[in-house]
Amino acid sequence: MRRLCSLLAALPLLLGAAEPRLVPDVSDTQIDIAYSFTGAQLLLFGAILYPSGRPPADTDIAVVIKGPSEPLMVREKAKVAGIWINHASERFRSVPSFYTVATSRPLKELVSPRTAAIYEIGIDNLLLSPANGTSANEQARFETGLIELKRRTGLYAEHVGAVSVREGVLYRALVPIPARVPVGSYTAETYLIRNGRIVAAATREIAIDKSGFERFVATAAEHYPLLYGMAAIGLSLLLGWLAALGFARVRH
Repeated sequence: MRRLCSLLAALPLLLGAAEPRLVPDVSDTQIDIAYSFTGAQLLLFGAILYPSGRPPADTDIAVVIKGPSEPLMVREKAKVAGIWINHASERFRSVPSFYTVATSRPLKELVSPRTAAIYEIGIDNLLLSPANGTSANEQARFETGLIELKRRTGLYAEHVGAVSVREGVLYRALVPIPARVPVGSYTAETYLIRNGRIVAAATREIAIDKSGFERFVATAAEHYPLLYGMAAIGLSLLLGWLAALGFARVRH
């Protein structure tokens, strides 16, 4: 009986020491890419549940959206005898096709470099897995080039201050999705950060796929490559013949 009373007396303290929990959601779990697709704005929002019921003042959120990983070959061109040719290359085993991170404050103010590297928060902390066995300097050079290419196309991005936290309980982030985003299964990872430590995490799935005629063409090319190739050749010949016929009529 004495042990039961002691446990009941300590229960509020145990609940207060328990970690908070994230309840995340996204505005669209399915993004369809049609011929008129020019990009989208993805809203990520949610609530932070505290066992004690009292939110602390120093609450920060980081949201990472990551696309499907794929092997990738990066080639470097060099000018030889006045001609640009492939000079060197590096193969990577696992490269996220899309990566963006949104934070409530600059990342270096939220977590240590070690924590950011463990959770792969931030573009510079991605593990790209080089496979050629080249020197560390060569790998770093190709990684820098690869990331720069991804940044230019909008497939890799960082949005500082894009996450707002209201009264330490509600959070929201508006993340742009570019028009050239690859299709596939995406993950939206939300991290609750306090005093430089990740105290809670949650994940939601997002599907990005083609729709309409684009979906039909992509499906045909994947499942019926021979028929797709023959149809493409036939369509090209038909359009060429129609163009030649039109020019012949114009001349006459």
